[in-house]
Amino acid sequence: MSLHVIVGAGPVGTATAHHLAEQGEQVRLVTRRGTGPVDPAIERIAADAADTDRLTALTDGAVALYNCANPAYHRWATDWPPLADALLTTAGRTGAVLATVGCLYGYGPVDAPMTEDTPLAATGTKGRVRNRMWTEALAAHRAGRVRTTEVRGSDYLGAEGNSLLPLVLPKVLAGQRVVLPVNWDAPHTWTYVVDVVRTLVAAATDERAWGHAWHVPSAAPASVRELAVRAAELADAPPPKLTRLPYPLLWLGGLTDPFARELRETAHQFARPFVMDSTRATAVLGITPTPLDEALTAAVRTLTAAGTPTPAGTVH
Repeated sequence: MSLHVIVGAGPVGTATAHHLAEQGEQVRLVTRRGTGPVDPAIERIAADAADTDRLTALTDGAVALYNCANPAYHRWATDWPPLADALLTTAGRTGAVLATVGCLYGYGPVDAPMTEDTPLAATGTKGRVRNRMWTEALAAHRAGRVRTTEVRGSDYLGAEGNSLLPLVLPKVLAGQRVVLPVNWDAPHTWTYVVDVVRTLVAAATDERAWGHAWHVPSAAPASVRELAVRAAELADAPPPKLTRLPYPLLWLGGLTDPFARELRETAHQFARPFVMDSTRATAVLGITPTPLDEALTAAVRTLTAAGTPTPAGTVH
């Protein structure tokens, strides 16, 4: 049994804690308020992970330190730097492998499928913040001060808060119209949370992964319309009613809504094809993606179990 320390109890942090506990590992989950899953195999600790000394004490003896944190969208530029610095310093002090859950923001707008070799050319605030985190961690790794890796996924399927889908699927299942600034027919990669966890743990515990970023193995791309149609079929809901909101209205909404304002930077992801190539992680780490229909079925079941109204109550 080895100690694994996880920072953040969002969808990925929680799922990672469960995954490691099921494998018989010692799991310590760190959040500001000590929140997280109630499980006797998971130790929940209330602590500020940006406090380097405190985080170092909690990580002493751990084989891996997992960065599953996710500050509020509009506070990335403020909250990420001290937290990332604390995580990196802690990894250096303790020898724990720093395994970070990343994203695709760092690539900026792209015209071809993204690979791990795609230049980190983001010009927006969020992308630059994530690029600085990875660049500093990689420099420390190459200097021999830490061991680190990062896994990057596209919009999550099966989680709130990191995807457009929570704005789409509940309304689709309820037979309501969905109005968003989205090209409903552009190909888009979706990453299943379960596959994020599998890749994260594999990268943290396989020395071949250290010093590299990895794309989470994800199913073949599908448009938002394709997902909405299939979700409606699974729930016996009416065909989805999807309307594209003009971008100028999103821009205007950002004048008063911080979340809408932050979406301006990533609007390109849903305006044209946004495809991630994840073949490298499959070849090296042996992770294969969950079939999209299986992942979508699980997401629909979760929504219906949470009380999302649907015209019919079953999921096939």
